[in-house]
Amino acid sequence: MRFQVKAGAASRQRADCIILPVYAGGPLPAATREADRAAHGLLRALLRHGDVRGEAGETLLLPKVPGLACPRVLLVGLGAREKCDRKVFRKAMRAALGAVTRTAAADVVSYLGTEAVRGTDAYRRARIAVEAWHDVAYRFTTLKTRASNSQNKAPRQRALGLAADAADAAATRRGLAHGQAIGAAMTLARDLGNLPANICTPSYLVRQAREVARGNARLGVTVLDEARMRRLKMGSLLSVTAGSDEPARFIVMNYRGAARSKAPVVLVGKGITFDTGGISLKPGPQMDEMKYDMSGAGTVIAVLQAVAALRLPLNVVGLVPTCENMPGGSATRPGDIVRSMSGQTIEILNTDAEGRLILCDALSYGLRYRPAAMIDIATLTGACVVALGKHRSGLMANADPLAEALLAAGEAADDPAWRLPLGEEYMEQLKSPFADVANIGGREAGTITAAAFLSRFVGTTPWAHLDIAGTAWNAGASKGSTGRPVGLLVEYLLNR
Repeated sequence: MRFQVKAGAASRQRADCIILPVYAGGPLPAATREADRAAHGLLRALLRHGDVRGEAGETLLLPKVPGLACPRVLLVGLGAREKCDRKVFRKAMRAALGAVTRTAAADVVSYLGTEAVRGTDAYRRARIAVEAWHDVAYRFTTLKTRASNSQNKAPRQRALGLAADAADAAATRRGLAHGQAIGAAMTLARDLGNLPANICTPSYLVRQAREVARGNARLGVTVLDEARMRRLKMGSLLSVTAGSDEPARFIVMNYRGAARSKAPVVLVGKGITFDTGGISLKPGPQMDEMKYDMSGAGTVIAVLQAVAALRLPLNVVGLVPTCENMPGGSATRPGDIVRSMSGQTIEILNTDAEGRLILCDALSYGLRYRPAAMIDIATLTGACVVALGKHRSGLMANADPLAEALLAAGEAADDPAWRLPLGEEYMEQLKSPFADVANIGGREAGTITAAAFLSRFVGTTPWAHLDIAGTAWNAGASKGSTGRPVGLLVEYLLNR
């Protein structure tokens, strides 16, 4: 898809389809009013007769409107003018582009972004438009021998133009560029998540990380094998992979966009490419969804792709500890005690609480970069799904400024998180009579005790933990990876 800024009146656009906004009541928006004059009042008549009401996300496709140069007009509702905010705009844009994908129009021009939308500017509206396109155009058909229905077929659109006046053209172009980088990164994260575990192995993630870095002088990739992990004394991480024939890997992606003296942001992504639960075997129903347990890893690889594409003037390190969690004769057992890279001993009471076991060694490794901030991203606890559902990622942190910056980034990117408490009292649940710490703390506050466990391995470094167990994928009829929280993290890095 080619994204571009378009100028000129709607009535004179010669694209295959133009998208025009309408409100639920009140006067027509300026672009629609101009087109309506050329069409001799047809659009106003449709509103008056109730053929389109202007409700948020409502669409009406009109062929061959007299007086207009293009063969199709798509009217799209923005709801009541006084209630038109960023979320309404994103909903309307998704609806509009979804409707366009069901047509043969190759060249599309949208005038939705010419309207003032509360909580946005020209940059944000352009970025939302491109992100929305990547979302509605996404298809995962890699493993299908043929497209079985129209929903699986790739959209036929080739160009999307956003109308903007001269004053907004530069901001719109910037929004297009940022939206393209974020949308492409979310597509990568979704593809990685949707691949089955017999394809998306730790070695596959290594190849993807190297592919992202190929040809980019600012981004380097180093991969640690199990022998190197043993030398680093990553006993906690290695305990998780002990039952698997698939070798574990530790991926280091190092982006240098600023002076070497500038402390980096370190991102750590949980990369369990399949989680059976190990000896603490999971129940069978929905176990196939455990291919998504590497969504934190996919997020980190995708965010580094976006950072490199945008050439951000930051130093960013991505750490991806990746392995399988399988039962087997050599698998770690409940009651085993392992020693982490930090030197702390861990009593493993449940082998299905494995994500924190690979993350703690990755966090210890991350400290060697003396980071300005360290953020881990993980599908860590079912308790987070119970607490927050599919709407918000869980956020816990040891530093208020970092937590507030991530919360603000999530709201701006429409990829929200919710902060949960993190206090010394939760550490009491992790006490072990035999080791320095246990890897679970019982049923109560499971999301928080998991974060409390991780907090033992970050020292005084500003650190945040994003639990994305509820937001990384959808189940049911719309089953598939969401690409979250790529948008939140790129927004945070852009703000830095």
